[in-house]
Amino acid sequence: MKEFYLSQGWYWFLLMAVVCYSIGCFNFAVLIAKLKHKNVRKIGSGNPGTMNMSREFGLKIGLLNFLLDAFKGGIPAMVSYFIFRGYVFAGTNVVVSDVTRYFCGLFVVIGHIFPVTMKFKGGKGIASTLGLFWICLACEDPWYLLIGFVALWGVVAYIALTEWGSMGSLLGVTGFSIWQGAEFFARYHEELTNWYIVTLFVLLLLLNFLTWFAHRKNLVRLFAGEEHRTSVRKLSKGKRGTKNM
Repeated sequence: MKEFYLSQGWYWFLLMAVVCYSIGCFNFAVLIAKLKHKNVRKIGSGNPGTMNMSREFGLKIGLLNFLLDAFKGGIPAMVSYFIFRGYVFAGTNVVVSDVTRYFCGLFVVIGHIFPVTMKFKGGKGIASTLGLFWICLACEDPWYLLIGFVALWGVVAYIALTEWGSMGSLLGVTGFSIWQGAEFFARYHEELTNWYIVTLFVLLLLLNFLTWFAHRKNLVRLFAGEEHRTSVRKLSKGKRGTKNM
């Protein structure tokens, strides 16, 4: 492993932040809706994300939107993994790519939720965050790509059974972050006070905070018993999948 000196290579992090934020600002829901001569901001919930796209255009379009957003969140992180996997921070055993993966992902999610191109009013970041964790975990072990895929279907199953789309999505993000956190804990348990390790866990917490914060209105409606339900069964039949309590 080569040593990476942050004092000399700090500009890499600045470059990653700018590039990944810019990638996050590109919203596929807006593009797909525009191709269908619609304004996603003026239909359904007005949210430019997977759930609203599924409700308004059907499950196939929703799935396409999910995959595009998921890869948007995961691919920049994977690129940073291949660039920095052969480096450790100078004087430590901390692999640089462990930090860069989630650093890149965080800025993609920030760009998705707060895009400068949409007056800082974007989507809620679930698909990009789930895609980020899915692909980042696959960097740990290729088998995790399959296990993560099964876990994603577990999220879909929860939504299908409960019809709580927002809660199912948030639990999925939290579950994936706990999984990745456990991997990091097992790897670095002897040096948890190292500030690079602390940074890793802070990045995971920030990803959770952002997605939960973006769903704050959904959570208020959920606890008030006013949140709309999402019927996967209806969506699969090409019907609007939202119904009131």
